[in-house]
Amino acid sequence: MGKKKTLTLLSSALALSMLLAGCSDSEEAGGSSGSAEKEIKFMHLWPEGSSKKHFDVVNEIIAEYEGENEGVSIDLEVLSNEQYKDKLRVLSTSGDLPDVGLTWAAGFLEPYVGGNMFAPLDDVIEEELSDAFVPGTTEAYAMDGATYGLPLELNIVSLYYNKAMFEEQGITPPETYEELETAVKEFNDAGIQPIALGNRDSWTGSMWYMYLADRIGGADVLNKAIDRSGSFEDPALVEAAAKTQELVDMDAFVNGFNGLADEEAKSMFMSGQTPMYLIATWDLPNFTTNESVPQEFRDSIGYLNFPTVDGEGDTSSFVGGPGVGLFVAEESEVKEEAKDFASYFVKAWGEEAVTKAGVIPATKVDAGSLDLPEMYVDILDELNGATNITLFADVQMSPDVAQVHLDSIQALFGNEITPEEFAKNHEEALSKE
Repeated sequence: MGKKKTLTLLSSALALSMLLAGCSDSEEAGGSSGSAEKEIKFMHLWPEGSSKKHFDVVNEIIAEYEGENEGVSIDLEVLSNEQYKDKLRVLSTSGDLPDVGLTWAAGFLEPYVGGNMFAPLDDVIEEELSDAFVPGTTEAYAMDGATYGLPLELNIVSLYYNKAMFEEQGITPPETYEELETAVKEFNDAGIQPIALGNRDSWTGSMWYMYLADRIGGADVLNKAIDRSGSFEDPALVEAAAKTQELVDMDAFVNGFNGLADEEAKSMFMSGQTPMYLIATWDLPNFTTNESVPQEFRDSIGYLNFPTVDGEGDTSSFVGGPGVGLFVAEESEVKEEAKDFASYFVKAWGEEAVTKAGVIPATKVDAGSLDLPEMYVDILDELNGATNITLFADVQMSPDVAQVHLDSIQALFGNEITPEEFAKNHEEALSKE
């Protein structure tokens, strides 16, 4: 776990294979006047309010599946990201997980796999999805020789910026850390808070730290610290923590950032209050295809690869990796039906998620054959040329160490600990394992 993965997006067409039909003919499917013979509980984290495009695609796939599988219905529950994680933990303690749900890769899987709560899905991959996924994606969901998740997304983190706000102030979009410092100072001088950050959800601050570590120490330094072939007290990782506090001290981030949720920070960026926002491609639809977002705003948004630092760093090295994937509960009373639905969902999700929600899927698609916004195609090209993608630190780590990491990120951004103490916290937590 925790080893660096270099993911290259292969542009090849994914032909949707024949959809599997249910075998019950004694009951009518969900939505009809009859009761379903089989009910699959499905829980996801794309509410209609904040993730309407995702929400709609999911509902379309469910309707198609129920229509083609008489006698099977999907009992759906939708929660926001953090609520979803909390409920999954609660349900895991009571042995009442949904039949199908969303999981993250690597360290997030550990307690669920260790507790025999997620079913191995290698049979589904081999029989139905053998050539469906971008190479390197399913491996992130593998533990002890078995695969426990079917990846849906592939994400890289970019620095999105409001071109109109930069042009109005005559500020150059930053391609180096020094230019970022200059932009921060000039926006502050103009009375504009430079960077939207909601670090109450500490993974947002972690992305800033990870990029600084990558640019200062290279693609391997953080991964090695986590997998224990290196140390968090490596000078590059300590310097990355110091650079993080340097940004804090120059008022790079919006007021009260450590108490703001990511959704609040995103709202500040999307309402034109702040000119910069570091986020992964799961938010790309808001900047390209989401018609509920004003066209004027979407037209004004560009993106930058994270800047070099002191002339160092490979700007084709990204923070990111596979996003959420589907799990099937080991104790599901409808396990075979749940696997069938999960396989169907993955096949349908790829192209529909691209064209209707602007998601970069973990399944192969021929982007050149689809009508996509320019920025979407440009970011796909970035992914094609990526030299490295470092999996999100908290996802690489076990849940206990991840919590230490996130708590330490909060404290680092709050100037409550020194860079050296930040490194020591991680070393102590990782050494216990």
